[in-house]
Formats: sequence, C-alpha cells, structure tokens
Amino acid sequence: MPVQTTDHPVQHRSSVPANKDQWVNLFVREHDGTPAGTPPHKRRCVLMLHGRTIPVLAIYDTGAGDRSWAQELAKTGYDVFLMDLQGMGRSPRPEMHTPCNANPAHHVRALTPNLPLTADCAVQYPHQLGNSQSDWDEVHTVVEFIKNRHGVDAVDMIGNSAAAMALGPYSIQYPDNVRSLMLQGPVFKPDGPNSAPGTDFGAPSPLPLSTPAAQWGYPMSLGTKDGVQKAWDNETDPTCPDQQDPHAVDLVWQVMMDSDDKGRDWGKVLPDGKPEGLSRQRNTFWWGWNKKTAPLHGVLGGSVPVCLVVGELDKTVTTNGLSVIELYKAVAGPDKLLFKVACASHQWPWEAQRTTLHKMSHQWLKQNAVFGRTSGSWYVDKGGSVSPWPV
Repeated sequence: MPVQTTDHPVQHRSSVPANKDQWVNLFVREHDGTPAGTPPHKRRCVLMLHGRTIPVLAIYDTGAGDRSWAQELAKTGYDVFLMDLQGMGRSPRPEMHTPCNANPAHHVRALTPNLPLTADCAVQYPHQLGNSQSDWDEVHTVVEFIKNRHGVDAVDMIGNSAAAMALGPYSIQYPDNVRSLMLQGPVFKPDGPNSAPGTDFGAPSPLPLSTPAAQWGYPMSLGTKDGVQKAWDNETDPTCPDQQDPHAVDLVWQVMMDSDDKGRDWGKVLPDGKPEGLSRQRNTFWWGWNKKTAPLHGVLGGSVPVCLVVGELDKTVTTNGLSVIELYKAVAGPDKLLFKVACASHQWPWEAQRTTLHKMSHQWLKQNAVFGRTSGSWYVDKGGSVSPWPV
C-alpha cells in the first residue's frame, strides 16, 4: 500500500523551564498508509514516542523495508506519527547548544580534548531540561494536532523504553484520547518519585530545578557511537547468532547525527578529518509513574488496553530497581498483556527479531490481541512458540 510521508512542525507553547511560554515547533513525522477515502471513524492513527537516549527516527524509522517499524505499520493501513520531545532529535534543544552544558563527567570522556573543547568548562545552565509535566504537555499538543488533522477521536500509542514515563501517565490523565497503549521495554520503577501529596500527577513542589545534586546540575548528557554499540553488546546471547544486525549501529548513528545539527560536529576526529559526532540527550526529572499511579482509576487495562513487550535479554529495564513485571502487576484492569520474547534485547527494534515485534504490534492494533491472546503473561521462544509465563 502506498505510504505518504510528511514532516510537520507542530506549534507548541513550551512548559520546559529553560524556554517556558515560548512558542516552539515540535518535530512530527507522518507516514500515512490509510487508504484513500477512509472516513475519520475508521482511520487508525498511531503515535510513536522515543525513550531517554535515542531520538524517534533512530528507533522507528532507520531505513527502508523492515528496518522501519513505522513504515511497516503504515504499509498495513495505519497513519503513523513519530514525535521528538524537546531536547531530542529534530525538536528544539534549549540550553543544549554549548558542550559546557553537558554532564561534566562527559567533558573528560567525550569532549576534552576533542571537538569543540580543548579544556574543561563550567556548566552555564546548571539545571535539568525537561520534566514529566512538560513531556505530558508536548504529547498532548501532538495528540490534539493528530485529532484535528484527521478528525479522529483518539490515537493508539506505542512507546519505547522511557516513553513509558510520558505515555503511561498521559493515558491515565487523558483516557478519551488513547485507544490503546503498547510499550516495548518500558521503564518502570515501582517506588519511583511520587506526585505532589493530595494529587494524582501534580508536580512535586518545589521542582528540584536548582538543586545542587549532580543529576539536576546540567541540561544534557552526551552519548558516543561506541557507547551505543557497547550497550547493545551487553545484552547479546551467543546462542542467538543472528541477533545483531551488523549494519544497525552505523545506520542508527547516521540517523542520530542527521537529527542533531550541533552534536554531529562534536567529539573525536576521525582519520578523514571529520568529527564522529556525539548524541545530545536531555536530562529530565520524572515523577508520577510508579505502583501508586499506574493503577489509578482503573484506566490502564480498562478503557485503555495495555500490551507490554520485553526482550528476554533486556537488562536495561529489568535491573537497578526497574521491573516490567511490576508494571504488569500494577496495571489494574483485566485487558492487559505481557510478552517476554527470546533472542531480543532492549535494542529489539534493530535486531533480527524486529519482524516479530512488527507482527505483534500489527496484531495488537488490529485485534487488541497478540498471537491469539487477549490477556495474561506469555513467553515466546526462539521458534515462535507461545507458552504461559507465570509472573
């Protein structure tokens, strides 16, 4: 089915503290595979959101064919939208234009004495960039844009990794806007930061914008190409010989650099005299996504069906106090699914098993079921056989 691709600048009044109340354009890419003449009540719009470190195009849209999860969905008749939050990808990056505003430890590891720094420098904006409320506000702006553009009442949502921090609470706060929620490798800390007392999702007061603690003392972190590869290598299994696509990191890094007009000129100088580039990643303070808020009002698993999928090799969201299983348990409604899939890691969208992920997402959107299952927790082995996974 032909797919029409359009990049949209979606106007938004910022609630990020660094540029609060300024009008900005959020980056949104649309892959519209909806058959011509489809009435709004039959059109299915899907919003895909990135995680903490990799911008949206590098997760869902890294090339032709099955390298693009977004385009594969669009080809089956969906209208797929991809968005970057501020501080990521092609959306605005306030206070991230100078490398001095990066995590100071990164000056030594990634910048000094590489481009553009020859020596260490002090952070000029000693605060985090975004927060939960600014994330929810930006998602809401894009959802309203999609609704107004095509006359739909609600959108389906797909999120990778830390996208759960935005899409989970958003779905609870705006259930009429969300048809379904699918999270791949979702970040969930059962005892994570709470909302303000007496509120469901109110901001803690005061926000730790100027706290001297190191984690709030800079607006961005920096990532290297080697770092992307090493993180992936840490989640590989020799019994899954085709797990890694040997071209994936090169493709992903190129997309990341194409989306970063500053970072691509930073970092170590390659033999050809050009910089390898660094990825700029926003430093964000999140609250309101934990075992107290996930079950609120019975929305998740109730009016908003939920499908959670995680790779068996994923250490990113299953260690250090994070738990996909605890998220599944915290979802209060009965319309929920959890799948653990063999030979898949946190980088599942780039791996050999990505076609399985595409198939699962298509079935979920079409049927609110995956492999014929409508609820429960399941394990998918290397051969594709599905069996119960007691949790």
